[in-house]
Amino acid sequence: MQLKKVKAITLGCKVNQYETEAMLEKLQKNDFEIVDYDEIADIYLINTCTVTNLSDRKSRQLIRRSKRENPNSIVVVAGCYSQIKPEEIENMPEVDIIIGTSDKLKISDVLIEYIRGNKVNIVKELDRVSDFEDININNMNDMTRAYIKIQDGCNMFCSYCIIPYARGRVRSRNLKSIADEVKRLADNGYKEIVLTGIHVASYGKDFKDIKLIDAIETIAKVDKIERIRLSSIEPNLIDEDFLKRLKNIDKICDHFHMSLQSGSDKILKLMNRKYDYKSYLEKTKLIRKYYPNAGLTTDIIVGFPYETDEDFQKSVDAVKEINFSKIHVFKYSKREGTPAANMKLQIPGDIKNERSEKLIGIGEKYAKIFNEGFIDKTLDVLFEKSDGEYFKGHSTNYIPIKVKSDKDITNQNLRVYIESIDPINPDGLIGKLI
Repeated sequence: MQLKKVKAITLGCKVNQYETEAMLEKLQKNDFEIVDYDEIADIYLINTCTVTNLSDRKSRQLIRRSKRENPNSIVVVAGCYSQIKPEEIENMPEVDIIIGTSDKLKISDVLIEYIRGNKVNIVKELDRVSDFEDININNMNDMTRAYIKIQDGCNMFCSYCIIPYARGRVRSRNLKSIADEVKRLADNGYKEIVLTGIHVASYGKDFKDIKLIDAIETIAKVDKIERIRLSSIEPNLIDEDFLKRLKNIDKICDHFHMSLQSGSDKILKLMNRKYDYKSYLEKTKLIRKYYPNAGLTTDIIVGFPYETDEDFQKSVDAVKEINFSKIHVFKYSKREGTPAANMKLQIPGDIKNERSEKLIGIGEKYAKIFNEGFIDKTLDVLFEKSDGEYFKGHSTNYIPIKVKSDKDITNQNLRVYIESIDPINPDGLIGKLI
C-alpha cells in the first residue's frame, strides 16, 4: 500500500491524548507516516471531545479546516462527539470515516477499507461494550512522564455530565496488561507513570476482588519506575485502608486531584454528586494525616442552575478552609442531553463571569500561600525540560519548580532546596540543586 501521511488533532482530556498516541503507534506499524501539525497531510485524524456544546463546535471547526487544508484528504473523526452524535457527523460532507469511543485500534483496517472504496462508520452502541479495549502505547511526546489508561467508562451520571453516555459503563484493565505496558514504558526511559481513565476511582468495580490500590501496588513493583501519580479521583475512594496501603508505596506522588465542584450541599445534590461538603472536608483531612505536604487540587463549577450568592459563598469558604494548592474554575455550560440542561433556573452569564473571576483570584491567593510554605525547605523534583536558562520540572506534590544547572538534568529525579516564588510563574518555585 502506498505510504500515507497522517496528521492527528486531539481535543479534550488526557484519556483522549493517550488514545490518539495509541492509534498513531498502530498506524506507524502499518506503514503510515505521522506528520507534524504544520504539515499538509493525506489523512486527518480528529479525536473529539463532547464535554460541552463548545467542544462539539470546536470539533466541527477542525473537521472543516482539515478538509479545506487538503480537499483530497481522508478525514477520520473519532471519540466522544462521534459516539454521542454519529448522525450529525455523518451528515458533514467533509467526514469520510467515523469511529466512536470503542474500536479505535481498528484505525488502520478502516483506513485500508476506505482506500479500497468503502465508506466506514463503526460507532458501536455502548451497551454492547462490556470489556476494556486493551489499548497500549510504548512512547509519548513527553519523554519523562507517561500516561497509562487503566479504565474506561463512568457509572456516576452527574447531572451536568454527558461523558457516561459517551463512554459507557465502567470497564477496567487487567493487572497483567497494566504491568506489561508499564514495563515497556520503563524500558523506554520513562520515570513517572500517571494513572488515567474516565473515572479512575472506579477501577475494579467490574472485577470481583481488585481495586485501584491493587493496580498501584502492581505498578510499584516495576523496576526503573520512580514515581506513580494519580489523575483525578473521587472522595469515595479515600479511606484509612486505601491511604495506609498507599503510604507503604514510596514511589507514590503526594498529589491528589479530587473534584469538589461546589461547597454547597444543595448544589452538590442537584449535581448528583455522591457526597456532601462535610464528608469531602473529612477526606482532605484524612489525606493530610498521611501526607502533610500533599498537593490538593480540585475542580469547582460556578453558576450551576439554582446557585445563589449564598451557595457560591460556600464554595469560596471551602477554598479558604481546605487551602487547595490549585483550583480549576469552570463556568457552568449547558450540555444538551444532560438533566442539568433542563433545569429551569439557569444563571445569567454576567453572574457566572463575576463569580468565576472572584473564585480564580481567591484560588491564586491560597495557592501562593501553599507554595510559600516550601521556601527554605527541600523537595524532590523530576526535571522534564529546559528553556535554555532553567531546567523545569514538578515536585511530587505537583508544584512547578525550576533550577539552573551546568549539566543536563532532564529526566532526573533530584533534591532541590527551594529559595523563592517564581516571579514569572506565580504558581511555581525557584530553587537550587543540593
